[in-house]
Amino acid sequence: MSIQIPRGTQDIRSGDVEKWQLIEAKARELCDLYQYKEIRTPIFEHTELFLRSVGDTTDIVQKEMYTFEDRGGRSITLRPEGTASTVRAFVEHKMFGEANQPVKLYYMGPMFRYERPQAGRFRQFVQFGIEALGSADPAIDAEVISLARHLYQALGLKKLKLVINSLGDKESRNAHREALIEYFRPRIGEFCHDCQNRLEKNPMRILDCKKDHNHELMKSAPSIIDYLNEESKNYFEKVQKYLTALNIPFEIDPNLVRGLDYYNHTAFEIMSDAEGFGSITTLCGGGRYNGLVEEIGGPETPGIGFALSIERFIAALEAESIELSLNKGIDCYVVALGDEAKDYSVSLLQQLRSAGYSAERDYLNRKIKAQFKAADRLQASYVAILGEDELKANKINVKSMKTGEQTELELDQFIDQFTLLNK
Repeated sequence: MSIQIPRGTQDIRSGDVEKWQLIEAKARELCDLYQYKEIRTPIFEHTELFLRSVGDTTDIVQKEMYTFEDRGGRSITLRPEGTASTVRAFVEHKMFGEANQPVKLYYMGPMFRYERPQAGRFRQFVQFGIEALGSADPAIDAEVISLARHLYQALGLKKLKLVINSLGDKESRNAHREALIEYFRPRIGEFCHDCQNRLEKNPMRILDCKKDHNHELMKSAPSIIDYLNEESKNYFEKVQKYLTALNIPFEIDPNLVRGLDYYNHTAFEIMSDAEGFGSITTLCGGGRYNGLVEEIGGPETPGIGFALSIERFIAALEAESIELSLNKGIDCYVVALGDEAKDYSVSLLQQLRSAGYSAERDYLNRKIKAQFKAADRLQASYVAILGEDELKANKINVKSMKTGEQTELELDQFIDQFTLLNK
């Protein structure tokens, strides 16, 4: 019986992995421009962290977490998202006391959710995300959204749509909560079991239900926008003002609530408008989470962030038929003919690599024609040909694979002369 990859996971092989590397490199580059510093947290955490932060009424906690007991009887969960771990580290290492505030962090790595695999959605997936902790300025909300959009556009995506909403402060949400309970209660029996359980605990989660999103009551449900107090209205208006100043178009969707309980004030999603992208159009989501730091045991600290899936990023690039500019090919392929030349090519290859050139040689004892075919497959810029006669004469022939021009170089000055040839 052959062993196959677990359902909902994938092997990313050469030819595809370069796309991932390019996206990851661009994300790091932009974080450097925006002054976000990398943080790396464990892949698993104590389950309580996610119960307290993500929320026990969310689909993630109720249905999707990979949770198990370790040998010490402790409940451990593979991280389903990155914000909770980042905030836990922020609190544990007292980063709120650092001189540079707000603390601006980014993370990149695998997350795990037990859900039905489909196009662009896996049980193990890779997230890139940022968190800005310590500022309640709506300008940083606009900055966070801007960074996400900047990354997508930097790699060529054009068919993007930004949707925003305000979830208000605690007072606004409580008023909206009572309105939702009163609105849904008479017909809650028409909704799924999850929605019925959420009616009293967290009725806003009903608006995020995947099963009942087409129910007629969803279209006319009380809008959080109508329940925002003056402070929340002013905050939301400033976020819109800053987005406009940044020339970032947006739409307001009062039913956008996101899938996690810790959000308040600004919530947003960036979606793909590309034709044929699929029914799940969200590429990126995030928002403000004032109160989360206190929930995890830290001091009162406002925060905002976003996370995006690398898998869905690549799917969006494919939907827009965007070919990433990948660094393909190698600098030099060494063709060696004869035993002595093959022995010498070992050190010659290392000389090339030590000088910063990507290089390869034959390891299968193939004939010269097969070695040239291998150089073609590797898209080598040059082929260096070394035989017994060349070795005795302290010479090596270098052929340009682009022009076919052949140049004879001194073997003991090969690297210096090869460098001149490349200029």
